Amino acid sequence: MIWDYRACDDSELDAVDRALCDYAVKLTLTPGQMDATDVGKLKALGLIDSQITVVVQVIGYFNYINRVADGLDVEPEGWMSRIEKRKWLAEKAKFSAGGEIEAG
Repeated sequence: MIWDYRACDDSELDAVDRALCDYAVKLTLTPGQMDATDVGKLKALGLIDSQITVVVQVIGYFNYINRVADGLDVEPEGWMSRIEKRKWLAEKAKFSAGGEIEAG
């Protein structure tokens, strides 16, 4: 799942978590295309406004901090190898382009 949540089956990722991932991807990659139907999908699954607000704040924070790290060429944490970073960046590019992601 670390590379692509879309590869998970229903036993690994329930409908709410899958919808949250879909929402995060859309907000991250195409924020200008977000509209009321995106929030409506989350509400239809039982999320309330305060929960959705937190979701948006968490997604926004992660996007912000990743942009800062990328912009300053921050080195990965010690537990991450350069190979993992290269693989992550390659998989991120494939995901952004809508391509298939390699399993773990």
